[in-house]
Amino acid sequence: MKRPSWDEYFMRAAFLIAERSTCLRRKVGAVLVKDKQILATGYNGAPTGINHCEHTGCLRKELGIDSGMRHEICRGLHAEQNVILQAACHGTTVKGSVLYITNTPCVICAKMIINAGIKEIVVSDSYPDKMAMQFLKEAGVVLWKMAEPAKIKLEVK
Repeated sequence: MKRPSWDEYFMRAAFLIAERSTCLRRKVGAVLVKDKQILATGYNGAPTGINHCEHTGCLRKELGIDSGMRHEICRGLHAEQNVILQAACHGTTVKGSVLYITNTPCVICAKMIINAGIKEIVVSDSYPDKMAMQFLKEAGVVLWKMAEPAKIKLEVK
């Protein structure tokens, strides 16, 4: 019997969590982990009690806005925002934790990750936001990319 590594286990969980997303453009899942224990999970979608994009449509898509642009007109929260908020709602500190996420964060989420004290990020895929990567590097947040059979450290130029 082959067991998944811890990194594989948590990244698979992030992909499963992404399936709950109601975003019409990109489904993203996030898992916050400390000492091999899941602290909180999050996916991208509209705030609690607000109609989801699957019911209202996507304004950014209708206006032809490129990925990574004009976040303020999106109905949804990003998975990184939701995972941090879920931890906060339950009184769970995320300082020193590791964030497993299906895509690299945008600059808004990068700033939240930095101030939340998250020290490492493990991603599966990229997202077009160079400023986010520069901020994470400057703040000393270590970024890893899942690659078979292990993970590799991403170097931001």
